This record gives sequence, C-alpha cells and structure tokens, in this order.
Amino acid sequence: MAERIEQRLEDRIPELEQLERVGLFTHKEIRAVLRKASALEYKIQRRALRKEDFINYIQYEVNLLELIKKRRARIGYSFKKDEIEHSILHRVHSLFNRATGKWKDDVQLWLSHVAFCKQWNAKHQLSKVFSTMLAIHSNKPALWIMAAKWEMETRLSSESARHLFLRALRFHPECPKLYQEYFRMELMHAEKQRKEKKEFEQAKMDLGEFNYSEEILNGEMARIVYRDASQKIKGVEFQLAVLSIAKLFDFTQDLQKEILESLQARYADDPLTWDYMARRELELGSLQPTENSTKQKKVSEMAQREERCCAVFDEAVGAVPTEDMWKCYITFCLERYNRKTNSEELKQKRLERTLSVFSKAHESNLLSEALYKQWLQLLLDSSLSEKAVEVAEAATRHFSQSVETWQMRLRVLIQLKRDDVTQCFEEAIKHVKSKGTLPLWTLWVEWSEGTNSKEDTQALYQRSLHATTPAESVTMKEMYLDWTYRSSGYKKAKRLFTSLCENRPFSLDFFRKMIQIEKEQESCKMLHLREYYERALREFGSTNTDLWLDYIKEELSHPQGKPENCGSIHWRAMKMLQGDLVEDFVSKYTLLQTGHL
Repeated sequence: MAERIEQRLEDRIPELEQLERVGLFTHKEIRAVLRKASALEYKIQRRALRKEDFINYIQYEVNLLELIKKRRARIGYSFKKDEIEHSILHRVHSLFNRATGKWKDDVQLWLSHVAFCKQWNAKHQLSKVFSTMLAIHSNKPALWIMAAKWEMETRLSSESARHLFLRALRFHPECPKLYQEYFRMELMHAEKQRKEKKEFEQAKMDLGEFNYSEEILNGEMARIVYRDASQKIKGVEFQLAVLSIAKLFDFTQDLQKEILESLQARYADDPLTWDYMARRELELGSLQPTENSTKQKKVSEMAQREERCCAVFDEAVGAVPTEDMWKCYITFCLERYNRKTNSEELKQKRLERTLSVFSKAHESNLLSEALYKQWLQLLLDSSLSEKAVEVAEAATRHFSQSVETWQMRLRVLIQLKRDDVTQCFEEAIKHVKSKGTLPLWTLWVEWSEGTNSKEDTQALYQRSLHATTPAESVTMKEMYLDWTYRSSGYKKAKRLFTSLCENRPFSLDFFRKMIQIEKEQESCKMLHLREYYERALREFGSTNTDLWLDYIKEELSHPQGKPENCGSIHWRAMKMLQGDLVEDFVSKYTLLQTGHL
C-alpha cells in the first residue's frame, strides 16, 4: 500500500513544480499540499473504505482548483493549464469513479460528479458519467430527463436527446413527466430549425444542402409524441400540462386545437376541464389590443371577460353538479375578488358574484367545510353579520360532528356579542363526541372568564374536567389553576391545586405553574416548593432531567433552602432516571457545579 501511495504522490510532483515555478504557490505551500495529499491518500487506500474519506479528498482537490483559479486571476497568468489543472481534474474524475463504483446506489454521489463535470466543462467525461449512471439507475426518470436536457441544451444534439428519451420510455412507458419533457424537446427542436431556416432565408443563402422538413418545422414530431402519450396516460392533468407547454411556442395553434378537442371529448365530465375552459375566456379577451383604451373601457372589458368565464362555470355546474366543480367555481370567484382594482364598481360586482355563487353551492348541498369557513370570513370582512350567523348555523347543520365548524360558528357569535352563545356551546357539546371536544371547552371557558361571573366560570371549569377525556382534562387543569390564581388569589389556587392532585393524569406544566405561583409570593416558602417538586417528581422524575436540576438549583439559591439536600436529590435522580437520561443528567449537573449552567 505504501508503495502505491508513494507512486501517487510522485505523480503529483510535475504539477506542483509548475505551480511553484510560475509563482502561483510558495515552496512552503507546496510542502503543505503534499502533506495533506499524503494523509488523504492513506485514508482511501485502507481495507475498510469510508465514503466520507473520498468526499473529503474530492472536496480538497476542488478547493485547490478554486484557489489556483483565483491566484491566476490575481497575477494575470493563464498558461500551463495542461500541466496543472488538467492533472488535478483527471485525479478528481478518478476519485469520483472509484467512489461511484464502490457506492453505486448513492444518487447524490453521481449528481456531485455531474455537477463537477458541468462546472469545469468536462463534456466528454460527463457523457460517460451519464451513460454509466443511467445503466445503474435506469429506474429514475428524473436522471433520464437531466441527461436529455444536457444533450439538447449544452451539446445542442437533439438526436442524442431524442435517443435518450426513447430509451427512458422503454423503462417508464407510463411516466407523465418523461412524455412532457420529450414533447417540450421536440417543440424546442422545431423552433430551433425554424429560426435557422429564417436566418438562412434572410441571408439569401441556398437551402439546397440543408434538409428542413415542413412536418418537423410544424411540430409533427411533438404531435406524434402527444398522441402516443395520450393513449397510455389518462387524466386531465397530463392533457393540461402538455397544452401549457404547447402554448409557449407560437407555431403550435393546430396542435393546441387538437389537444383542446381531445380534452373536451375525453374528459367532458371532469371539473378541471371546465375550469380550464372557463379561465380560457380571460386569456382570449386579453389577446385583444387595449393600448389606447381608457381606464373605464378597460374595466368594462375586464367585467365582460369575467362574465363570460362565469357563464361557462354556470354551464359547468349544471353539467357536472359535484362538490369539486363548485370548488373550482368559488376558487375562481375568490381569486378575482382578491385581485387589486381601483374600480369600486368592479370590486362590488366581484363581491356580489362571489356571495351569489356561495349561496347557490349551499342550496345545492355541495359546499365543503373549508368553503363554509371562507364564506363566513368573506361575510364578516364585508360587515354582513346577520348573514354570517345564518351561514354559520347552516354549516353546523351540515357538519354537526365537526369541532372546527362549531368553533367557527361560536367565534362568529362571540365576535358579534350575541345572547345565544351559551345555548350554542351546549348544542355543540351535545352534538360532538366527548373525544376531541377540548377546543370547544377551552373556547367556552375563555369566553366565560371575560363574560360570566366567577361562580359560573368555576362551575364550567368543574364541568369540563368531567366532560373531557383524561388526556384532555390535563389542559383544563392547567387553565383552571391559572384562572383561579388570577381571579381569586394564592390561597384558593393552593387549595385547588391540592384538590386537583387527587385525580390523575397531570402535565409537567401543571406543577411548574404552581411552582411559579409560589415563587411570585412575597413570603415564598421552601417547604411548599419542596412539596410541589416532590409531587412533580413522583409523576415525571423518571423522564425529565431538568426537573431534578431545577429542584437542586432551588435548594441552592432559596434563602430557606438546604444545600446539604442536593446530594440525596442527586442520588435519587441517578436511581430514578431511565436510559441515556442518566448521562444527560450527569453532564448537566457537572456544568451546574462548575457554574456554567
């Protein structure tokens, strides 16, 4: 092994001598490079190879190349690149080849080699990398697309790109993304040939030796790709994706027409088809020149285009009366309403249209829970409070089991300060199952704290503890303790804490809240703090290191504390904590002793 490493280091000597001779590196720097290279070589010649060693070696060589590049720019020296950079580049490629040969499944390693080749313009090497990578990772369409794009855009070889796409489609005959990119490539090739032909004609050159097929110039290859794809790939999404690509090229009107006809014929019942056809009315209108139009005329034209869109949507919800279809219609209306406009008339018209569509969808019983929420928000923003109350009530009728819908209705009633809030809360609790009612109870007690008497709120808290599941009651206990302290003071909070401790489960925050309340008192007693810490440790002592440390800190810092208790607390913690928490506790305790915590 040593002889092989010595040989590799000797192979470096010519390039290092050149670096020193031309003044890019000093003698001291050359020695440092040799030392580092020697250490890196030994690591990659071991029996048990590690990927990280190869990555570190490659990164070092790349950094060396970057440094040479900067120093060349600084001193203005651009010669001897064959003897210096090319030698390093060859070594990096060799390292990458060894690494990817050993760890073939690591796609990121292959992509790093690809990126390196692109950065240093190693086209010949990159072609080999793509070939080897695709032979191993033929199951990844994204890699085929990357290779084909490079052939098309960098090497300007549409033939090679086409060959790669065809090979990829043999492995992935139903991959939409592959077909989309292949379709785009054929259109780009046609556009490129059209530009070339135009330039030759403008230069009045003889086109005899150049064979420009009219079919290719008109995108016939792309049409063949589309027809083949549409037989294998079903779904509106693919058709729309291909159509959006075709619209990027100005010579594809016939192709766009064919795709559109296919879309309407095969997917007439799909909401996305209708959504596209309706939105297309906006684009058709915007193609007309409006440079000399007045502001009022532009507003009028926009309103007319939107009306045409809505006419298509109205036809759509009649032909395809589904929830998804109404969602597309409402989404369009909301998008138009949220667009900025200086015309109050247009803004008002958009609002009226949106509210009307919401109402029609509701009457058809095809409005989703999320859309009810958006409808409510729109009504509240538009100061239509009475209508908002009606809609909220209708939403809870349709989704009576949904906690979110009841919350939405209750927030509306609270915001509008209605008298029937309590009645609505009772109705919500009755309809919703006990599991999952925590958001309703928290909302109810928060509202009661600011509205009802202490007695009513206390009774509500007590009721919530029995009505919620044990896991949810934990949160209610924390809120109950906090409210009691804020409204009735320390003594009542302490009595409540003692009472609540009789029924598990608890949360750590429940105990920490009581500890915090005790600390806020002028006569904070260590005796009480010990009681709270001991209670907390009985519940969470085996899983929480910070609780033990806080207890120790309290004994050390409190005027009534007993530092001599710290040893026994530490001993108990070591016995009680589980697994890796013991090591965590020991390290934190050491930091505490040295004053670093």
